[in-house]
Amino acid sequence: MRDPKERLHDILDAIAALERHSDKTKEAFDEDELLQVWFLRHLQIIGEAARSIPEDIRALAHDIPWPKIVGMRNILVHGYFDIDTNMVWDAGTRDVPALKPVIERLLHTLEKQE
Repeated sequence: MRDPKERLHDILDAIAALERHSDKTKEAFDEDELLQVWFLRHLQIIGEAARSIPEDIRALAHDIPWPKIVGMRNILVHGYFDIDTNMVWDAGTRDVPALKPVIERLLHTLEKQE
């Protein structure tokens, strides 16, 4: 089993992957199936990593919407044909950038505890 700090790094790596395409427009996203799959995959990684973080670690960061992140993962993994690409775009361009600093703070808190 991966350490919670490794899971937080997984989240940050997925955020960095999404940031590499942050210059794209919504129109470009709508027209590019590969870009849509890129966003989906990295949002799934974020959700999967969040799902694996123990409750005691989650409790250190009440400002992170853990249930929403995991819920999004469940929709993306099991929703198949019900996935709303507008929701994916919003999550990747609005929610994920806001998540980055709070994940970094949580990781820093855990590293200080060592």
